[in-house]
Amino acid sequence: MSGSVWGKLGGAGIGLAVGGPLGGLIGAVAGHVLVDREGSVFGAPPRDLVFTTGLVALAAKMAKSDGVVTRSEVDMFRRIVEVPDGERDRVAQLFDLAKKTTSGFEAYARQIADAFRDEPTLLEDVLDGLFHIAKADGAVHEAELAYVEAVATEFGFDERSFERVLARHVARKGDPYLVIGADRAMGDEELKRHYRRLVADIHPDREIARGLPPEAVKIATERLAAVNAAWDRIRRERGL
Repeated sequence: MSGSVWGKLGGAGIGLAVGGPLGGLIGAVAGHVLVDREGSVFGAPPRDLVFTTGLVALAAKMAKSDGVVTRSEVDMFRRIVEVPDGERDRVAQLFDLAKKTTSGFEAYARQIADAFRDEPTLLEDVLDGLFHIAKADGAVHEAELAYVEAVATEFGFDERSFERVLARHVARKGDPYLVIGADRAMGDEELKRHYRRLVADIHPDREIARGLPPEAVKIATERLAAVNAAWDRIRRERGL
């Protein structure tokens, strides 16, 4: 996240603008008294702040559920979430507060889901980010997998939708059609059209155009790479 966005954590009343449990975290870090966002005059909460604060909060809760935070997971977290040197203490405080709060991860997940209800691709970005952090130590452990699946359920993902996300991160007898959300019965031309639409929908340029932070762009870039790898495999299988 850019320095200007992290700077919002110290902005007067920014927790009020975000509201809900995420606003509570931000307000605790910024040192402001918060009220619930319902009926607020602040307008829509800042999308970049909701996205990255939500990812931080859910990552913190995942660390708590797993019980162990490895150095590689911390390094991956810092790679995904860009934090200027001058803001590291504040972000560490945010992470620790989220880990210790009595609110369960469900409250954070529901607020993120509400914020991006009309943009399910952004919800996939959050799940992808959690998987990247979880697998940084070389494996997605059982507790981590159960946690991310529970977050996906709060986001409204059905089993097949979650399996599609999972297939990008966990080595299995992978089905490349699952990765791109396509049916094997599709003809070549229909499949090509599906792939092109998918790439247009998930391309990182869309994240930039929507004013999302670097975290979202990084995650989208890695997701596009996974989709392209699956498409290359399909092309080889079909001789396209």
